Amino acid sequence: MQSVQPGILADETRLARYLVFSIASTGELKDCLQDLAANIDTRSTVIGIGQSVIDSLGQTVPGMHAMPSQTANGIDIPSTPMALWCWLRGTDRGELFHRARYIENLLMPAFMLDDVVDSFQFDNNHDLTGYEDGTENPQGEEAVSAAIVQGSGVGMDGSSFVAVQQWLHDFDVFDDMSTAQQDDSIGRHISDNEEFDEAPESAHVKRAAQESFDPEAFMLRRSMPWAEGDSGGLIFVAFGKSLNAFEAILNRMLGKEDGIHDALFNFTRPVTGAYFWCPPVKEGRLDLSLLGL
Repeated sequence: MQSVQPGILADETRLARYLVFSIASTGELKDCLQDLAANIDTRSTVIGIGQSVIDSLGQTVPGMHAMPSQTANGIDIPSTPMALWCWLRGTDRGELFHRARYIENLLMPAFMLDDVVDSFQFDNNHDLTGYEDGTENPQGEEAVSAAIVQGSGVGMDGSSFVAVQQWLHDFDVFDDMSTAQQDDSIGRHISDNEEFDEAPESAHVKRAAQESFDPEAFMLRRSMPWAEGDSGGLIFVAFGKSLNAFEAILNRMLGKEDGIHDALFNFTRPVTGAYFWCPPVKEGRLDLSLLGL
C-alpha cells in the first residue's frame, strides 16, 4: 500500500536504533514536525506520534490513547508515555548513528531526546533466549489487514497504531531452568520451533494465540533483541489497525480472564510501555493532515 510507512510492512530489519522524545517547546511543535515530514526517508525510518503531541496540537486521532499502567497477579506493566517515537532501520551502525543525530537536530527545539536503544537481528529472528520470535506473524494481505487502518478516510487510511515495550530478561533465572521448563514456558521446542499440545495453559503460545480471541486479535510484530553491557531483552513492537488486539492479548497474559499468568513473566518483565500513532504517507512523505499540518 502506497499510503503506509514502508518500514511497517518490510520483511527484515538487520539493525535498528529507537529514539524516543518528549516535548520541550510547544511553540515550535508544528514547524519541527513539518521539517521531520519533509526530510526523512520513510523507507528506512518509521515515525510514531504520541498522545501528548496530538493533544498539544488540539487534534484527535480516533482510537488513540495513552497506554495504561496495569497490575495483576503481582505483575506490574508500566506506562511510560512519550511524545515521539522513531524506529531507524538499517544495516550499518555508523549510518544509524548519524541518521539519529540528523533527526535529533531536525526536531530541536520542540523535542528533547529522552532515550536511545540499539537493537539487532539475532540468529535469523530469534529472541536472546534462543527461541524464534514472531512465528505466527500474519503475512501479505493478512498483515495489511491486521496492521493498517483502512476505510476510515483521508489522513487515517494507511496509518497504524503501535505498542512499544522494552522487556528486560533475567538470564540467570532462565539459565537455571531445564530445557523442558523453558519449552513449557514458551510452548515450543527450542530444538525445532514446533508447538506442542501438552504445554501447560501458562505457556506463552497458549496465552497469546491470536486466533483464539473473539474477535481474533491479530497484530504485526516487529520485535528485535537489545543488549547493553550485561543486560538484554526484547524491544517488543506490535502494529495494529487499532490497539484492541494488543490489549486483549496483554489482559490474557496477565491472567485477567482466568487467573493464569503467562509463564514469560517468570523470567522477563517490561520496563517501559507506550502507544503511538504512525501516520500514513503521501507521495513518499509523512501525511500529517489529520494533525492540521
